Amino acid sequence: MMEKFLPVGRFDDFRCSGDSILLLSGPPSSGKTSLVFQFAINSATASAGNVVFICNRRKLESKPPYLAQGIDASSDIINRIQMKYVDDEEGIKKYFAAFHMHDPAPVSVIIDDFADFFDQGNCQERYNNTRGRDLAMVRVLALCRNAILCANEKGSCQLLLSDTHNGDSPRLLYLYKRWVSSIYIIKGNLLLFLLIF
Repeated sequence: MMEKFLPVGRFDDFRCSGDSILLLSGPPSSGKTSLVFQFAINSATASAGNVVFICNRRKLESKPPYLAQGIDASSDIINRIQMKYVDDEEGIKKYFAAFHMHDPAPVSVIIDDFADFFDQGNCQERYNNTRGRDLAMVRVLALCRNAILCANEKGSCQLLLSDTHNGDSPRLLYLYKRWVSSIYIIKGNLLLFLLIF
C-alpha cells in the first residue's frame, strides 16, 4: 500500500487495492505535498492516462514538492500531470460538477491540503451555522465521491486528499471516516496505515 507514495519502481499492482478515495494526513511540514505528488507520478507511470493535481497556486509555489532522484521534470510522465489551481471550495465544486464530461476521466485526482480550501468564517456565514465548515466539506466530499464512483463505472479513477493535522490524528477524522476508504497518517518519522471500512 505505501508503495503508492514512494518511488519504488514497481507499479504492476498499483490499482489492486480497490480503494477509490484515499486520505494522507500529517503534521505541518511533514512532506505531504511531496508524497502526494509522488503518488501522481506513480499513478501516471502505472497507466497511460492523465492525473489531475488540484492545489492552491501560492502554497505550491512557496513550498514546491521534492522530486525523487532520477525523475526528469520534463518527462512524458510529468507532462501527464495536469495542475489545476483553485482558491476555495467553489473551485473544487466546479471541477467535480463537470467531472462527467472528462472522456476519458483521469486515472487519479489529487487535492492537496483539502481542508484548507474551506474558510471557517465564509462557511459559517453561507450556511448560517456554527458548523458551516463541516457542512461545506461534507457536501464537497459527497460531490467528489459521486464523481469518482461515476468515473469508475467506465474505467479506473482514484481520488487522493491530503490534510494537515496537529496532534495524534486528523482533526476532521469524524468527517473523513464516512467518505474515505483508506486513511494514511504520518506520525513523527513514520507513515502509518489506517484502513477505514
